[in-house]
Amino acid sequence: MAASPSTARALNDRLALRLLLDRGPLTAAQLKTLTGLSRPTVADLVERLSGSGLVHVVGEAGAERRGPNAKLYGLVADRAHLAALDVRTRSVTVAVTDLLGTPLARASLPVDGDTGTGPAVDAAVALLERTAADAGVERLHSVAVGAPGLIDPATGELRDSTGLPAWHRRLASVLQERLPAHVLLENETNLAAVAELREGAARGREDFVLLWLGQGVGAAVVLGGRLRRGASGGAGEIGFLPVPGTSGLPSATGCEGGFHELACLAAVEALAAGHGLDPAGALASGHGPFLDALARRLAVGAAAVAAVLDPGCVVLAGETGHQGGSELAARVEAELAALSPLRTEVRATTLGDAAVLRGALLRARDDAQDALFP
Repeated sequence: MAASPSTARALNDRLALRLLLDRGPLTAAQLKTLTGLSRPTVADLVERLSGSGLVHVVGEAGAERRGPNAKLYGLVADRAHLAALDVRTRSVTVAVTDLLGTPLARASLPVDGDTGTGPAVDAAVALLERTAADAGVERLHSVAVGAPGLIDPATGELRDSTGLPAWHRRLASVLQERLPAHVLLENETNLAAVAELREGAARGREDFVLLWLGQGVGAAVVLGGRLRRGASGGAGEIGFLPVPGTSGLPSATGCEGGFHELACLAAVEALAAGHGLDPAGALASGHGPFLDALARRLAVGAAAVAAVLDPGCVVLAGETGHQGGSELAARVEAELAALSPLRTEVRATTLGDAAVLRGALLRARDDAQDALFP
């Protein structure tokens, strides 16, 4: 069934806006080539998008070409402003950008473990407001928050998890109450996977699993180019995975005894100390026996992921994945090849500590596009 004229116009407009966002300023001729639309149709959509305040002329393609087709059209960057928060157990980092993703301001704030829920939330909100003001932004359109823990797919709220500060659960709702913006909450590991998929180690892949290796241990599952959250939002809670080499079995209320016990940051530091290394620099030390021992541990969890999902690629992220880099990833891949008949490439994060914040900014930008683009 053919699309109605209004539907066709909306589809063409969205396609043109996406090209301008992804490729930067383009001439009408370039839009015609990239979209496959006729010259009159492109002229109409450029006029329509300019009239809506989404597109404007930003320059000319070159002195040798004059006339309408020589004009360069680009998105109006300040049509919307975005913010992202990377919420950790003892800190929060904020970044503010325009619609094109151009960085405008960034700031971080430590949050002491003894800080109460109310003061911690107030401090985080104040940090965002102050950072936006420093960027000259009066109103934020979309704000994405990345935090550890399970996001309830029914309510969109962070579920009560043992070991996580109570202020994490309150922050998103307070932001929504105080800001004239759309606030989104997402698991930090999922956001890191979004960033690695679109801009990092997994770029160009349809299927992969990101292993988050930090104070906590988790995974994000991307299949068919889409993030998979699971029925209860718990896809990737690999810290609870029963594995050999631990003190026992995990439980519904604690991941001690699960893969977390082998791969969390405290376990990695203890392993380094056992090899006579300073934990602070062990991952970058090139110490073969330590890296081999750690790779064997990580391969146990990666083998379970490969056996169930066959993703073809595992990305090591979080502090351990970042600091271990390609050397650790290569050792995990070799260990994994000995455990599983399924060929699985192992890559190190290319975005490092910035992955969560970058993923949150991409999520905020997607949200703004959905609202602004026809």
